Amino acid sequence: MKAVRLHAYHQQPVIEDVPEPQAKEPFDVVVKIGGAGVCRTDLHIIEEQWAEKSGVTLPYTIGHENAGWVHEIGPGVTNVAVGDTVILHPTPTCGLCHACRAGNDMHCENSVFPGIDSDGGMAEYLLTSARACIKLDPSTQPADVAALADAGITAYHAVRKAVPQLYPGTVCVVNGAGGLGHIGIQSLRALTAATVVVVDRNAEALELAAELGADHTVQADGKQVDAVLDLTGGNGAEVVLDFVAEQGAQQDAFAMTRRNGSHFVIGYGSNIDIPTIDIISTERNVIGNLVGTYNDLVELMVLAQAGKVTLHTKKYPLDAALDALADLDAGRVRGRAILTP
Repeated sequence: MKAVRLHAYHQQPVIEDVPEPQAKEPFDVVVKIGGAGVCRTDLHIIEEQWAEKSGVTLPYTIGHENAGWVHEIGPGVTNVAVGDTVILHPTPTCGLCHACRAGNDMHCENSVFPGIDSDGGMAEYLLTSARACIKLDPSTQPADVAALADAGITAYHAVRKAVPQLYPGTVCVVNGAGGLGHIGIQSLRALTAATVVVVDRNAEALELAAELGADHTVQADGKQVDAVLDLTGGNGAEVVLDFVAEQGAQQDAFAMTRRNGSHFVIGYGSNIDIPTIDIISTERNVIGNLVGTYNDLVELMVLAQAGKVTLHTKKYPLDAALDALADLDAGRVRGRAILTP
């Protein structure tokens, strides 16, 4: 089968033929990929940012947000059958450790992360597990929902955590209205009554944000912190969801957060430099976010199939994976790029 393989850091991946995976263990599931999202994390992987954390051995196949059709199952699999349409939680988990039993899938002690630490889904087939599969309506096109498996669940997870702080009358800033941010806006609209302020440097992204229900849009032109403070009576927002977190956006996000508010870090790439006295004297919280739980993805798919969360995508054939990565890196993708093998 064809797969997008990274052979060396700081070099472009290679599209090449590799053996198809097989269901060898009782709960293995092989999925024929119908859509694989292209994420900034793929760029960060190529830049070697994940090398130490993932410990992956090169070469390997990238791609960590996937949907498709069940192609082969192990003898112990009962929740899906060959031919089922499925979206995949990004981490096949053990189901037995404390984190799994508490529903914190992302902190499973024995999980793997296809596309990060093992072969992923930018290929024709992907090996995963029964626990990672969410069965979808057969009419669902995997390419239309694949990005919900990572971008979607990550944005939804952050919003879900912020909901208790976003009672009516509060303000939430969405910093960045790209692949994750545009899903975050829709999740906020579906789950809260908060006023939504969206900040982005791209005018087209702000137009999309307004179409999706943002109450205010702010151009990131160097005056975005002052603009948010003006909109909030000088106080800042109760919650700031930072989907950028690099190139200075992470400092802006903390500055837009009001006293006793929360700054959710969802994007990544740069360090946050905050004087500790600013944290204790204002009781502002800085909260990390790692993808989401299995149930987060189930809930998100309910919203998606009800038409309350829709993905804006640009589709590329698998052979054009390098074009998709280049377009993403250059900011030419509005919403999410999707590979279709």
